[in-house]
Amino acid sequence: MDTKYLEIIKAPVITEKSGNITQNEGKYVFKVDARANKTEIKLAIEKIFNVKVEEVRTINVKPKKRRVGRYTGLTNRTKKAIVTLKEGQTIDLG
Repeated sequence: MDTKYLEIIKAPVITEKSGNITQNEGKYVFKVDARANKTEIKLAIEKIFNVKVEEVRTINVKPKKRRVGRYTGLTNRTKKAIVTLKEGQTIDLG
């Protein structure tokens, strides 16, 4: 497996909301590189998990203001991808 695919997909998003999407709709949520496009995300998911991807939807997550003492700053911007797989395919994230 090529390491460039591992750089695109950062981590699965494991929250209550993403768990509900996975159980009810069969979609998976991943934190991805902010510069990656949908085609690169699709190829990376297919190569890493050996599944067929039907659709990729992306969400740009804006940075939040954070404060440490008297200093204020912003968190890093990120991107999330909601991936729909072909019928009958699953990814084991556990």
